[in-house]
Amino acid sequence: MNGGCCMSPASRSPVRTSYSLLKTPPWGLSCCFALQHLAVQASLLCIFHLLLLPAPPVQDQNQNWNELLARSLFACGVSTALQTSLGSRLPLVQAPSFEFLVPAMVLSRHTSHMARNGTDMPAECAGQDCATPGSWNQSLREVSGAVVVSGLVQLALGVSGVGGWVAQHCGPMVLAPTLSIIGLSAYKEAAHFCSASWGVALLLVLLAILFSQHLGSCRLPLCTWTRAKGISVETSIPALRMFSVLLPLCCAWIVWGILSHLHVHWDLLGPATWHLPTANGTLRSPWLQVPYPGEQEWPSLSSRALGVGVAMGITSSMNSVGCYLLCPRALRAPALPRHACNRGLCTEGLGSLLLGALGGVSGTASSIPNACTNSLTQASSRHSVQVSALACVFLGLSPRLAELLTTIPLAVHGGVLCVTYTVAVGTGISYFQYANIDSGRNIFIVGFTMFMALLVPWWLSAAPGYVATGWVCLDLFLLSVMTVPVFLTGLLSFFLENTVSGTLEERGVLTELAVWKPGVGQNARQGCGSEASRVYGLPPAMRKLLPPSRCKAFPFCFLCPGREESHALEEGSAPPGEATGLLLKPSTMEVESDRKWRETERCKWDNAV
Repeated sequence: MNGGCCMSPASRSPVRTSYSLLKTPPWGLSCCFALQHLAVQASLLCIFHLLLLPAPPVQDQNQNWNELLARSLFACGVSTALQTSLGSRLPLVQAPSFEFLVPAMVLSRHTSHMARNGTDMPAECAGQDCATPGSWNQSLREVSGAVVVSGLVQLALGVSGVGGWVAQHCGPMVLAPTLSIIGLSAYKEAAHFCSASWGVALLLVLLAILFSQHLGSCRLPLCTWTRAKGISVETSIPALRMFSVLLPLCCAWIVWGILSHLHVHWDLLGPATWHLPTANGTLRSPWLQVPYPGEQEWPSLSSRALGVGVAMGITSSMNSVGCYLLCPRALRAPALPRHACNRGLCTEGLGSLLLGALGGVSGTASSIPNACTNSLTQASSRHSVQVSALACVFLGLSPRLAELLTTIPLAVHGGVLCVTYTVAVGTGISYFQYANIDSGRNIFIVGFTMFMALLVPWWLSAAPGYVATGWVCLDLFLLSVMTVPVFLTGLLSFFLENTVSGTLEERGVLTELAVWKPGVGQNARQGCGSEASRVYGLPPAMRKLLPPSRCKAFPFCFLCPGREESHALEEGSAPPGEATGLLLKPSTMEVESDRKWRETERCKWDNAV
C-alpha cells in the first residue's frame, strides 16, 4: 500500500508499516501479531474489572468473576470481528475504555450510598440475587442496564450520521488537545498498577523503549513454509520493533515469575498478581460455557441506569472518534470517510448491546492502547486483528482459560498503560504542526481546555454533592460526563475552535486545503480514492446487498458512500480528512485574503533580514 497516499507532506515519514491494512502476513507471524493484540486487550479488561469490582460480600459471591471476564472477552471478540469486517474496517481491537469505567463507578458509588442510607431499591429487582437492597448482584445488573443504554446511544450516533459529521469537522486545534488528554487521563491508573511492583514495570518500559526505538531498525530473517517450496527464508523484518510490546511483556512476566519462585524479598517486586476469588473458595470455573442473554438475570433498566448509560454512550463515542482519527494517521493510511466512522460506531453499539445483555459491566469501544500498539510496532494488518478476535471469542467460551489472564502481574498492566498511552499523547501533540501555535487564540484554546479537563473531574470527584438538580437521573448524567476528561476537552475545544474568530492559517485549515482540495497544490495525488475505497469500502457481499438505489434511503445514506464521495473516489481525490472541514467552509475570498496576508508577512520578514 502506498503509505503516503492522501497524507499531508508533514505527516509523511520515512518509516512505513511493515504489514499494512490490506497485506496478509504469513500465518505464523499473523498469530504472533494477534497474540500481541490479545495481551494488550486482556490487560485493559483486567484493569477495568479490577478497578470497578471491589471484593464482593460473602453472600454475593455466587457471581463468579471469571465468568464476567469471559463474557467480556466473548463480546469484545464479536465486536472486533464486526468492526474489521463491516464497521470502519480499520485494524481496531474492541475493549472497555475508561470512558465506560468512570460513569460505572459513579453509578456503583451512588447505589452503595443509597444502601447505606436505607433508601429503597428498584421494585423491579426480584429473585434471590436481588433480595438484599444494595446487593452486589443488583449493582452489577444496574451497570449492565447502563451498558445496554450506551449501546443504543452509540447506534443512534452512528445511524444518524452524527459521528461522521463530528469527525469531519474536527480541526487540528480540536484533535491536538483531545488526543493528548486521552493519553494523559490514564496516568493515575498507570501509577496505581505500577506501584504494585515498580521493578517489573520499569523493566517492561525500558525493554519497550529499547526494542521500539534503539533497536527498531534491527532486522531478522523471516522463515516461512509453503507446500510447494517447503521452508524458505524471506526478506528480513524488523522483528524487535514489530513485537516491541509483546516481547517486553513476556520478559517482565517471566522475570517476575522466577523471582517469585525463588522467594526473593525485594521491595520493588511486591505483590504483583491479581487473584480473583471464587464462590465460597471452592467453585471452579467451567472449561466450556456458551454465554447467552439472561444467563445471569436480565439487566436492570432503572432511571439511574438511563442517565449513566447516555453518558457512557456519548463519552465512549468521543473516545472512539478520536481513535478512528488516530489510527489512519499513525499507520499512514488514507483519511477516514464519514460513512466508515458511522459504521464503526454502529458496530460498537451492537457490541455494547450484546455485552450488556450477557450481564457484562462494560461496553465495547475502540481500544486506544491497541491502536497505539499499531503505531508503535508499525504492524497493522487487518487479518491479524481478525485472528485476535477469533482467539478472544474462543477464550470467552472457556472461563477456565480466561482465568489464566488474571495471573498477569499487576505491574505488567501498569507498564502496558505507560507504553501505549504515551503514543496517544505524542500523536495529539503532533497535530500542532498544522496550526499556528504562536497565536494567542490557539494558546488560550489549548491551555484552557486541557486545564479544565483536569480541574473539573478532580473537583467533582472530591465534592460530588455540588451536582444536585433534584432529579437523580440528570444528576448522575451530569456527574458522569463532567468527570470524564475526554468529554470536557472535546466539547470545549470544539466549541471554542468554531466560535472564536481566527484566520485559516491560525486554525491549521489553510495548509490542509492545499493538500485536500482537488487540483490545488503540487501535492495532489491521483489514485488515493481507489486506495481509500479498498481500505474503508464495504465487502463485495455487502455491496451487492446495498446497491446505490438502496443507499439513498435512511439509515443507509449515512452508512454508505454518498454520491459526492463516490464521485470523488472515482476521480481519484479523497474527501476531506481528519484535520479539515470545520463548521464554516472557507470561501474563495477567505483563501485569497489569507494568501495576501502570508505574502505581506513574508515581505516584512525579508525586509527585516
